[in-house]
Amino acid sequence: MDSFANKVVIVTGAGQGIGKAIVQAFSHHEAHAIIAEKDEEAGLETQQWLNDKGSKATFIPCDVSREDAIKSLIQKVAEQEGRIDFLVNNAGVSRFKPISELSVEEFDEVLSINLRSAFIFSKYAAPYLKKTGKSAIVNIASTRALMSEPDSEAYAASKGGILALTHALANSLSPQVRVNAISPGWIEVRDWKKASEREEVIHREIDKTQHLVGRVGTPEDIGRAAVFLCSGESTFMTGQNMIIDGGMTVKMIYET
Repeated sequence: MDSFANKVVIVTGAGQGIGKAIVQAFSHHEAHAIIAEKDEEAGLETQQWLNDKGSKATFIPCDVSREDAIKSLIQKVAEQEGRIDFLVNNAGVSRFKPISELSVEEFDEVLSINLRSAFIFSKYAAPYLKKTGKSAIVNIASTRALMSEPDSEAYAASKGGILALTHALANSLSPQVRVNAISPGWIEVRDWKKASEREEVIHREIDKTQHLVGRVGTPEDIGRAAVFLCSGESTFMTGQNMIIDGGMTVKMIYET
């Protein structure tokens, strides 16, 4: 895999969970990772964790629901680093409620953070990404964009929108910028939260056998994929959705 030395990647929602593993993966390949995170405790903790490993990582507070905050972060990174090579739109929230109880405001909030922020980050980062000529955007969607369970309307709509946004951006920003999506399945994040909320994780055997590979996914699985989609190993890929779910969505499960 490529070295990303001297390259800059912005990862949104990078203080915990999948985002934290993504910045770790890029840092492992020598990139300067920008931790765009609203939670100051989580952002500073992740920055310190990576800096202690000798990696270059910088926490910049950002409320991704605000256009002005996103625009300010992009400008700050561009001015300080002189370049932006990669963008990973990962920030997301969920509100799983019966449709009769889900307010319009809550629905709008989920779409604002999960979908609208990916558009705004891409919009303001695009001029800098185009300058490098070999840049990439990775949008974190979900298998819930393709399949659902009850009470998931807001989250499913936001993730489905990310897939559509991905192929639209791939067309609009070509050929300088490649744009792909990752749809994670069940990824266990409880042990990747900030220290004050971290939990020990024990999975049941039925949880493991629900996946063809025999285990639940980890944030590192997604981190490695994000690095691949930004590397020279994937230069013929754009507008695509990479499903990483251990085979869960292709396994038929019958109740007996």
